[in-house]
Parts: sequence; structure tokens; C-alpha cells
Amino acid sequence: MHVKLHVWRQADPDARGAMETYDAPDVSEEMSFLEMLDLVNERLNAEGREPIAFEHDCREGICGSCGMMINGQAHGPQKGTATCQLHMRKFTDGDEIYIEPWRAQAFPVLKDLVVDRSPFDQIVEAGGYITAPTGAAPDANLTPIPKEVADASMDAAACIGCGACVAACPNSAAQLFTSAKLSHLNLLPQGQAERYQRTQAMVDTMETFFGSCTNHGECQEACPKEISIDFIAYMNRDYVKAQIKNRKLLSQG
Repeated sequence: MHVKLHVWRQADPDARGAMETYDAPDVSEEMSFLEMLDLVNERLNAEGREPIAFEHDCREGICGSCGMMINGQAHGPQKGTATCQLHMRKFTDGDEIYIEPWRAQAFPVLKDLVVDRSPFDQIVEAGGYITAPTGAAPDANLTPIPKEVADASMDAAACIGCGACVAACPNSAAQLFTSAKLSHLNLLPQGQAERYQRTQAMVDTMETFFGSCTNHGECQEACPKEISIDFIAYMNRDYVKAQIKNRKLLSQG
């Protein structure tokens, strides 16, 4: 397979970036998209040219670091798939492929296809924890959790923090990410103690970096874990409750 790549190149955050074109011959359809980029970078290194910078780690669809726009779609044309799980058999010989970093003000480009996603870390740091009593581990059945609740919590916890939801959203909103990180704690009994303080802290932090949700639904379509926008509704409900409950706590204090 022979494809032509149009790749966004940007030396550093302050540099002016531009698209550059590379030929990628002898590409196997069994290669993953990142393996194809590895092949291109090997050739660039051999020619003494600067390789394309992109993030990767587990290459198993778990870490979320591999995100990039491929032909205008977050993670590429295959639904429910991270870039590292996308294979070249999804393309055809002679294709031209456009590769860009996430486009969002909160995700400034660091170099080429690498963006700064630290605002996600700040959202989690604002309240993504639970209070766990110290001491011996409780019996597994001591805290009964309905299967539907456990399943929903696990669905939310599947979020890998890749940022595809932000990149796909016309508003560059991060409601799907934030609601997933909230819901996997807020749905469980162990997460109830800080539920409303956590919700207000994480949502308020999110609002300082990202745009507002207007229910386009592009986020769940781009999500490699296919997380539902239902979690955004749960988050909004809890945020309204948090305004009341947290005001009461402050007045009582």
C-alpha cells in the first residue's frame, strides 16, 4: 500500500505551524496507524530529517495518549477505536491522509501532533477522589451495590482521557470527560461522602478551561470507549443539587 500523508508540523508552542507532505510507500494493511507513522519516522531519521512528534504509550487503547485528528475525525474513521487500534486496512492504496493535533484552545500544541492536556489533570485534581477509612479491608459483600449501578460506574470509568470529546465538539467542551470522571465515583456508595463538593469543584474547574455543552452529541460519537452523553445529564443534575447543598453547608459552618 502507498499512501500520502499531510501532517501538521510545528516546532514548538510559539512557532507557526504548517502542513507538510510525506510519501509512505510499502505500508502493510496489517500495520496499526502508529506503526505506519513509526515507519515514516524511520525514513525521516535515515534522511537526517526531524521525525514527526506524536504521543503514544500502551498502544492498546488504554492510556489515551495517542489522540490525533485523521481526515477531520478524532482517532480516525473507525468508531469506538483509539488511534493506536486503527489499522491501515481501513484505508486504500493511493489515499491521501490528513493528520492534525487536537484543535482546542485549552489544548495548546506543544510540538507537531502533541498537545498539552494538563487541564484534564486539573479537573481530576479538583475533586476526583473518595474518602476511604483506614484499617482492614471490608468484606467484599459488606457494601451491596446493584449490578446496574456497578455497570454504569464501570462504563464511566472506561474513559481514557484522550481528549477526543473536546476535539470533536464544536464548542471544545469537556463535559463528557468530566461527567465520566464524576460518575464513576458518584454512582457508588463509597463516593457519596464528597459527592456534591466533588461535583461543584470539578465542574467549576472545567468551566475555567473549556466551552459549554450545547448537546451536539459529537463527543460520544468520537469517544473511543463510546461513553454515553447520559452521564452529562447526571452531572448537570448533581451540579444543580450541589449549589443548594453546598450553600447549606457553608451557612451552617
